[in-house]
Amino acid sequence: MLFNSYGFIFLYLPAALLGFFWLARISHAFAAGWLALASLFFYGYWNPAYVGLLLGSIVCNYAFGLWIAKAGVRHDATRKKQLLVVAIAANLLLLGYYKYANFFVGSINGIAGTQWSLGEIMLPLGISFFTFTQIAYLVDTYQGKVKEYNFVHYLLFVTYFPHLIAGPVLHHREMMPQFALASTYRFNYENLSVGLTIFFIGLFKKVILADGLAVYVGPVFAAPAAGVELTFIDAWGGALCYTLQLYFDFSGYSDMAIGLSRMFGVTLPLNFHSPYKSANIIEFWRRWHMTLSRFLRDYLYIPLGGNRYGTPRRYLNLMATMLLGGLWHGAGWTFVIWGGLHGLYLVVNHGWHSLRRAAGQNPAKPLSKPLHMLAVLITFLAVVAAWVVFRADNLATATSLLKAMAGMNGLVLPDAWLAKWGGAGQWLAQQGVSFGATNDLIMGGAINWIWISLLVVWLAPNTQQIMASYKPALDVPEGGKAKRLLWQPSVFSALLVCVLGLVAIINLNKQSVFLYFQF
Repeated sequence: MLFNSYGFIFLYLPAALLGFFWLARISHAFAAGWLALASLFFYGYWNPAYVGLLLGSIVCNYAFGLWIAKAGVRHDATRKKQLLVVAIAANLLLLGYYKYANFFVGSINGIAGTQWSLGEIMLPLGISFFTFTQIAYLVDTYQGKVKEYNFVHYLLFVTYFPHLIAGPVLHHREMMPQFALASTYRFNYENLSVGLTIFFIGLFKKVILADGLAVYVGPVFAAPAAGVELTFIDAWGGALCYTLQLYFDFSGYSDMAIGLSRMFGVTLPLNFHSPYKSANIIEFWRRWHMTLSRFLRDYLYIPLGGNRYGTPRRYLNLMATMLLGGLWHGAGWTFVIWGGLHGLYLVVNHGWHSLRRAAGQNPAKPLSKPLHMLAVLITFLAVVAAWVVFRADNLATATSLLKAMAGMNGLVLPDAWLAKWGGAGQWLAQQGVSFGATNDLIMGGAINWIWISLLVVWLAPNTQQIMASYKPALDVPEGGKAKRLLWQPSVFSALLVCVLGLVAIINLNKQSVFLYFQF
């Protein structure tokens, strides 16, 4: 079931809300159980066959969590560590089979010329997210951070439908205290108002902005395989459209998840915070998929040694973390290379900071406005280049796009632009700019989408800044309240949100899945 569907908005969500708050008047346990069952229905609506897999994973991890906790009470450190290793290994084996088995077999076949096959393995929806959520729970239990072992609450913690399919990756300690609060089970008009507002902002981002950009992406990325030589404009247009599509798609999902949860009185952690405003790659990863970055840092980078064993080891740990982070996004070499690119970016960024510190400069000191704008632009272009590899079906397609973006296929502007631009076009032609026949993959409509979207990305406040007065999410950075669009309960705000929601709902006939559903 999709958040951006009529069935979800007009049937599932009202039923889930009404059932939760009605049962809460009788028993908080009944309400939590109802929400857990509703979340299982939400998951099973996609493919009922995998509900059993999800429940089996939940039961096993809950049991391991109890055993680890009991070993801790008995101060049996060896047993406790053995249980943790076995539990994490079981989770990774499950994830590895469904997500990576065919990828590794295919890679071996390509290298060795063999014909091994495991048959078709359908990837269970959200398996990466519910697996990582439960690994975090096991490690938190091992470290003594888990204080409550109510099975219904644990079931709800894992299956909670706002985050189940595409995050955020949750910590047990973030959610369990909220499910234990009596106030969570009392209907609150403020929570409903704030939640609906955030949800409709996210819905608009997905349905209007992300899906509006999507129509220009497919033809460009499919062109190399069809034997079409991309022009400079086509390649950059397709790359930018995908960069912006992914931005609004994931930003929209993150908003909708936070908004939906807020309606139930539960605040989720922030997962997306204007990453294209970042002045360097380190900052980018503190703003993009923030809970995944946190997971990779806490449960991979730091256990590998972090920055505790010298600079070379630190850079090796960064590369390993990002390579595995890339592989987490998908079973393909393009994802691995994308992760490697970001690992290299991070190594260069940390190296540059080290050089500045050695020269007596403070890397944390704010840059002047012109330098800050230049840094944001350079970071954005590096991210765009990496997204090309991420989106491409194979390395050949990625190489074709990157070559065209580098101008290796020449710089030819559509001849229609020469007449359209009048004197400016003639002047450009006199300066040596070529106008001629092109593939017409990226024309005026796409150009308008790109520049308007970039203005929104770089100049507009994000959702948590607009909703800053009502604590929209956990871990929201201090400051940064919107100045002109700060949301307050008023007739104007209600009308504006209703317009956004209505425009999005009218266009739901063009619904599409969220891009992060495939990861």
